[in-house]
Amino acid sequence: MSPKRKARAGKAKSKRKHYRRIATEEAFSIPEQMDAQRELVARTQEYDPDLFLWKVQTDPSGPVHNKLIDLYDMRLRTMDEYDVDMHLLALTSTGVQMMDPDRAVAVAEIGNDRLHEAIQRYPDRFSGLATIAVQDPPRAVKEIDRAITKLKLNGIMINSHTNGEYLSERKYWPILEAIEGLNVPLYIHPRAPIPLMAKAYRTDHLEHAIWGYQAETGLHGLRLITGGVFDQFPKLQVVLGHMGEGIPYWLYRLDFMHGRVRIGFDRPKLKLTPSEYFKRNFYVTTSGMNWEPTLKFCIEVLGADRIMWAVDYPYQDHPDAVEFMDAARISEKDKQKIYHENAERVFKIKKKK
Repeated sequence: MSPKRKARAGKAKSKRKHYRRIATEEAFSIPEQMDAQRELVARTQEYDPDLFLWKVQTDPSGPVHNKLIDLYDMRLRTMDEYDVDMHLLALTSTGVQMMDPDRAVAVAEIGNDRLHEAIQRYPDRFSGLATIAVQDPPRAVKEIDRAITKLKLNGIMINSHTNGEYLSERKYWPILEAIEGLNVPLYIHPRAPIPLMAKAYRTDHLEHAIWGYQAETGLHGLRLITGGVFDQFPKLQVVLGHMGEGIPYWLYRLDFMHGRVRIGFDRPKLKLTPSEYFKRNFYVTTSGMNWEPTLKFCIEVLGADRIMWAVDYPYQDHPDAVEFMDAARISEKDKQKIYHENAERVFKIKKKK
């Protein structure tokens, strides 16, 4: 950093109001994940939007590779510069969900062990979400138990669909049962739409973060609701980034259409309305949505108790996220909840003394 930039940053920091800032959707990677994805990229001929992203992620000269790999130097300096106390870390998308099952299990275990080591080294700066090989549900369940009971991680991260399938399908319910049983949250992180959907987004490259990610992940969240998951697992708590991946803005219409318009449809009957499940079983984070009107809308619809702050590092960076939340015209009580109190409660992060 240049001397002038350091001076400006120091001046801004001195004026910044102190909050405990816990960022709840922050990515990292390990060489073993990078190697596996490089191999997959190299042997894939047709265009795949997730592997297109991986070409960027695995390029050492690219914009995010070094930030993903570097846990202790660049990341901590940036956190310090913007008064961010903690990153809730997770292995970057798509985790291990595109690997063959044996390699996926191995890389997930290594990633969770490294994450545990990082938390042990900096317990006041890092917490973490475990990675699992969703494509192998029995071994995924075993890793969930190990990651939570032995490694003491704070929840589970799943990067939306696995081989084009959603967690609402019964074959994945043992995973949801294990997560609910251990009383930890499930964070569903975006990835590009499933192959059946992706082609329609490719004009103007809409399959990526500009639109496709939220469309895919919002669909996944909705499938959990309409598929009866929360009647089977009523205590399961799901976290969606990007202010809920579009679902909060659609709750009225979801209730109306699901409850009243059933002509020729064979949807499962639910105990509650879609909006009731969303307000009971979902949290949202601000990752990548640094926009006050959206924040105020979600506070009005969901309540501040259901919203957590995030940066989405390294795909977005700290200045915008910190300045947005600091300047948000909401109550100080709500700001404290969103910055840290909700994350402490939901992810069982120790409160700062």
